[in-house]
Amino acid sequence: MFLLDLFFPNRCVECNRIIPSEEVVCELCFDQILFTHHQFSARNLLSEKCRLLFPVQNAFALMQFEEESTSQKIIHQLKYGSRKKIGKMLANWTLEKLDLNQNKPDLLVTVPLHQKKLKERGYNQLHLFANTLSETLQIPCDHHLIKRNFYKKAQAKKNRDQRIFNENLFSITRKITNQHVLLIDDVFTTGNTMSAVAWEILKAGDNNVSVLVMAMD
Repeated sequence: MFLLDLFFPNRCVECNRIIPSEEVVCELCFDQILFTHHQFSARNLLSEKCRLLFPVQNAFALMQFEEESTSQKIIHQLKYGSRKKIGKMLANWTLEKLDLNQNKPDLLVTVPLHQKKLKERGYNQLHLFANTLSETLQIPCDHHLIKRNFYKKAQAKKNRDQRIFNENLFSITRKITNQHVLLIDDVFTTGNTMSAVAWEILKAGDNNVSVLVMAMD
C-alpha cells in the first residue's frame, strides 16, 4: 500500500492536489461543494419536484449536481471510477446534515441496477452508502425489495410509450405494508426513475415514501 501511495498518490478530483488515501477532495475544494442545506422534514426544492410525480412524505438531497461541478466529479468517481468507498464518505457527510428525529423511516431501500449492469460495474454505487446509513441510524436496509426489469432505457418516441415503459421498469419482490420507506438513489434529474420505484412501493400496500439522494440536478 505504501508503494502504491508513493508511485500512484491519491489526488483531489477537483484540483489534482495530493491528498490522504481515504479522501476524495482536498480541504480547499471541499469548501466549493454546493451542499443543499435541505431539511428532511420541511418542504424544499427536491420535495416539490417529487410531489409533481408521486406522493412523497419527506425528501433530502445532499448536494447540487451541475455540469463540471465538484459534486458531479465525486459521483462520477463513485459510479465509474471503481471507488466505491466514496459511498461511505458521502454517507458520513449526509449523517452530519440529516436530521431524522421527527420522521425516522422504517426501512431503507436502494434503487437497483439491472443484473447485467451490476456485473459490468462490479458493484452498486448505492450499497455502501445505504449500509453506512443503516448501521449508524439503526434502520434496516433492503437492496432486493425492488427489481429492475430492463437493461436499457426504452427508446420511446411517444409520451404514451414512455409512460407505459416507466410503469413496467421496476417490480417489487415481496409484499410490504404500513412502512415508511426511505428510497435512496444517487442523482435526481427528471425524477422518472424515482417515480417508477416509488409507485411500486406505494401500490404494494399502505406505505409512505420519502426520498434521499446524493445530489439533485
